[in-house]
Amino acid sequence: MQNMIEIEQLETHFYTEEGHVKAVDGVSLQVREGETVCIVGESGCGKSVTAMSIMGLIEEPAGKVVGGAIRFAGKDLLRESKSSLRTIRGNEISMIFQEPMSSLNPVLKIGEQLMEPLIVHLRMTKKQARARAVELIAEVGISRPEQIANSYPHELSGGMLQRVMIAIAISCHPKLLIADEPTTALDVTIQAQILDMLHQIKSQSGTSILMITHDLGVVAEMADYVVVMYAGKVVEEGEVVQLFESPKHPYTQGLLRSKPVINQRQEELYSIPGHVPDPLSLTESCHFADRCEHCMPICTARMPALQELGQGQKAACWLYEEVVSHV
Repeated sequence: MQNMIEIEQLETHFYTEEGHVKAVDGVSLQVREGETVCIVGESGCGKSVTAMSIMGLIEEPAGKVVGGAIRFAGKDLLRESKSSLRTIRGNEISMIFQEPMSSLNPVLKIGEQLMEPLIVHLRMTKKQARARAVELIAEVGISRPEQIANSYPHELSGGMLQRVMIAIAISCHPKLLIADEPTTALDVTIQAQILDMLHQIKSQSGTSILMITHDLGVVAEMADYVVVMYAGKVVEEGEVVQLFESPKHPYTQGLLRSKPVINQRQEELYSIPGHVPDPLSLTESCHFADRCEHCMPICTARMPALQELGQGQKAACWLYEEVVSHV
């Protein structure tokens, strides 16, 4: 399979009154045709900023993509003009945003918001776009589609709004779908329905999916390949089964230990000690060193590189330096 998108050494920085923040610091990843890649990690690790960088939605001068490359369909998106990005965004690459209530325009009806990409990208007439908008509402499993098309966002539930966001994202049959925490704040039944819908989209249209989540249950359900981020960097990556069965990085191991196990009684649920480091005070040491039970002197002195550990699995940890040197 060919790569649908390739991100190479992406650097996205923000400039605040307190200082300079490297929100995404040298991130590289690929999503192949028809593949689902999950980016997982705690809040603040750079997952959503990576997605926003792909979409060209980092607002200057507060933030800026300062380095790297994002290659899609033979183009480096970081070198494309704003008009070219507008043609790609919402058409070939679409995004399901994390908070549908804040992402949808509160003063426009649902039908109008669904019609916009159809008119702009597919050159439909208003009549054609209106009919297709109603069809899309029905396709994502919402009953009374005509009535919903005439409703405002505040009149719908969270689950219905998320389905509307999915309908907008798939309206132009994108090659790549970015889903940023698509099941956040939804009850478990609705979560399952949303994930089933994404499975159907992938199987029916062959759409590649880049999913951002901190929920390991979602990762196990959806992912073909997993990228684990911490403090703006990729610390581990590998195929989903391999990563769950044999996690290498202490952070990944901690995330998996933090998840409750069905039919296994636990007196106290494990949590990774300490806190995510302040992004304004990051040094050249391993960012996870202060929270790691395997911390060695070199961990507080130098940043480990992401190394190939065999069978496609990679990790950035000094524990494997000796192993890597003999591979």
